[in-house]
Amino acid sequence: MIDLDSVRADTPGCHDLIFLDNAGSSLPPRQVLDEVQAHLRREAEVGGYRAAAERADDLEEGYSVLAEFLGCEPHEVAFTDSATRSWLAAVDAMALSPGDRVLVTEVEYHSNALGLLNLGIKPEPIPSDPSGLVDVDALRGMLDSRVRLVSLVHVPTNGGLVNPVEPVVEAAHSVGALVLLDACQSIGQLPVDTAALGVDVVSGTGRKWLRGPRGTGVLVVRDQSGLRPRLIDGKAAVWERSGGFTVAPGARAFELWEYGVAERLGLIAAAKYALRLGISEIASAVAENASLARSLLAEIPGVTVHDLGKDKSGIVSFTQAGRSVEEVRDRLWDKGIAVSCSYSSSTRYDMTRRGIDAVVRASPHYFVSPEQISSFATALTDA
Repeated sequence: MIDLDSVRADTPGCHDLIFLDNAGSSLPPRQVLDEVQAHLRREAEVGGYRAAAERADDLEEGYSVLAEFLGCEPHEVAFTDSATRSWLAAVDAMALSPGDRVLVTEVEYHSNALGLLNLGIKPEPIPSDPSGLVDVDALRGMLDSRVRLVSLVHVPTNGGLVNPVEPVVEAAHSVGALVLLDACQSIGQLPVDTAALGVDVVSGTGRKWLRGPRGTGVLVVRDQSGLRPRLIDGKAAVWERSGGFTVAPGARAFELWEYGVAERLGLIAAAKYALRLGISEIASAVAENASLARSLLAEIPGVTVHDLGKDKSGIVSFTQAGRSVEEVRDRLWDKGIAVSCSYSSSTRYDMTRRGIDAVVRASPHYFVSPEQISSFATALTDA
């Protein structure tokens, strides 16, 4: 069990604010805040290069920390500046051509779809089953030798479902296709064991459920994927006297020379913090909070919960009759409650299929108390 008092004491921002926007950008614990601020101060004292050299061992340890967190090997981990950067870098390394097929779920995120369209690849949505999950039988019927990639969003940005992974991997691998797991909304709230799931690539962010700084991301590229980046710099390769170059082994070939050292140290601190709490314990606490929120919202006249799926994530999506999502969001903010909005432009296939233009998104993390969730529901009832 997570000690609620302890994690709330570690989260300065949660005392004057009912924070329900962890699917957007979470509140970092003080351990992350202290790490980032201390390194920025040190950079101001001795300069960025020397400050980074002093933390070389801690930065190197970060690969093992994230590998433990994501169930992979340290050499399969690359640090990036966002989940989208991770996803785009991996897809670019696949060198897709217009004749290749890429299958996506109906909850595909707009940045991923736009990245494919920009490459001249039209993504093909896999139908969802009646519960909203990706229909694995439909996927099998769509597969052929031209399918190079199956892009699987683990948890969508606009609702509570959790897509199955293992059966998708099994089906995709039967025709030699790679599986890229978009874990942007699952890393930090659900177990993501890369090796056990069998996925080839994982993309994720630090700023959401992992509670790290903005401008941080992670990319897992497994050896079995065979991917090598097309865009490299002096961090990813060595320029040799002969005029040739040698690319770094493993996922580090996807990294760039310049990055925010303070932010990366903060991301490592966030992963360590989550590991200390236990990802299973975190998942249980998040699930309980989201379940409580759904049950209370379901009792409020005029409020409709729009979550799909069987096993739900920590994202609770809803609308309130007679009010725009922006009006609901702003009224709650005036009462000290932070939520966000999700629009059809972010998940075009899914929300168009369901006839929804926008939803309010509440995403309570483990540091949110049951009393705060009740206050959130009361605020909506009063409205």
